[in-house]
Amino acid sequence: MTAILRHELKLNFKSLLIWSLSVGIMGFICILMYTSMEGEMADMAETFSNLGAFSEAFGMSTLSIATISGFFATEVGAVHGLGSAMFAALMATVLLSKEEDGHTGEFLYSLPVSRSSVVVAKILALISELVLFTLICGAFYAAGFIALGENIPGSEMTAFLLRMLMMNIEIAAVALVISAASARNRIGFGLGLSLIFYAYDLVGRVVPDMKDWLFLGPFSLANASEIFAGYELPGKAVVTAILVTGVSLAAVFGIYLKKDLAA
Repeated sequence: MTAILRHELKLNFKSLLIWSLSVGIMGFICILMYTSMEGEMADMAETFSNLGAFSEAFGMSTLSIATISGFFATEVGAVHGLGSAMFAALMATVLLSKEEDGHTGEFLYSLPVSRSSVVVAKILALISELVLFTLICGAFYAAGFIALGENIPGSEMTAFLLRMLMMNIEIAAVALVISAASARNRIGFGLGLSLIFYAYDLVGRVVPDMKDWLFLGPFSLANASEIFAGYELPGKAVVTAILVTGVSLAAVFGIYLKKDLAA
């Protein structure tokens, strides 16, 4: 099982590097832009905070974008949230199905390891990749604050990254069900899934009747504006995430272990 885990990490290293560097560097650039826009932001902050639904959707009514923390939460929060969700969904959607799609299943499952051990090793590799992605991006964000000579908001940044990781694990678990049920790589489904979750949270913050149901979506776990404003972690969202992740993983094992794998 350890050999499979190492092989999976090695196989996905390039994708991990490309996605983490892309999202991390974009966040780093956004942070550096704060200095050149600081004067304009002070004038625009009040206007943006009074844009009604737009302000609610992007957290500008919660934090002032004239501050570095508010700017980070609204700008980098959106970049990291969507980028990390797409990465998690993409990697999970092909995790199991690629063995059938690439016709490597015959060799893999002829090895002296059970099918359940293979699934466990692949899931552990996926979680490791999500953790590494989060750490790499976090390093870029910290570097951005240091480059500007600003104090790193340690507790808020840690909460932001940890809650984003929780969100990504939930999204990956749901995407894994698609991978377990498919004999082909359904990358489009995975990316579409992450966009649907993002859109659900965005619309839910605009439409008053949907706000009470935001906890059903994974993005409710990691709203950057709420985190940097000091809001408590929403209990309903945590319970929902645990249930969704648990049910999804149970479904993955239930589907994949009974599945007739294509040669």
